[in-house]
Amino acid sequence: MKKTKTTVAFTGTDEQRKKLEAIITEFKDAPGAIMPILQKAQDVYGYLPIEVQQIISDGTGISMSEIYGIVSFYSQFILQPKGEIAVSVCMGTACYVKGAGDILDRISAIIGVKAGETSDDGKYSLDATRCIGACGLAPVFLVNEDVHGRIEKAEDVDDILKKYMDTKV
Repeated sequence: MKKTKTTVAFTGTDEQRKKLEAIITEFKDAPGAIMPILQKAQDVYGYLPIEVQQIISDGTGISMSEIYGIVSFYSQFILQPKGEIAVSVCMGTACYVKGAGDILDRISAIIGVKAGETSDDGKYSLDATRCIGACGLAPVFLVNEDVHGRIEKAEDVDDILKKYMDTKV
């Protein structure tokens, strides 16, 4: 099941654009407005594609290079849409020393995308994340909002992922 990363076509709606324009109008004259504008824009769209960044640039007068610099610097901002099944592997210290790297590799092989990628069909995405605050369960990974911890060996993820996938692992 080979899935590769592609650029997903932007599919924003008129309703989303109106919300974004209202956000820009509300915040654009406030000092430091770009951060709340970007955060709220991500709430509206779920991520910050180049098209949304351009709308923000046009509405605020802030250059695209400055906006892109901000969204690519801060880990809170997402540049690609997440998959329907979004998998995140904690790579914090406790998880890492207990084999999170092997778990990440195993999940990548199963769902067919590398960390930071979304499958062509938008079904799966995979992220390596910083500490998620569940060190007592290390190593930990999430599937959407479901936390799976105390993974003894990488192969243990197979049965967990079966619950979320259409095909057998």
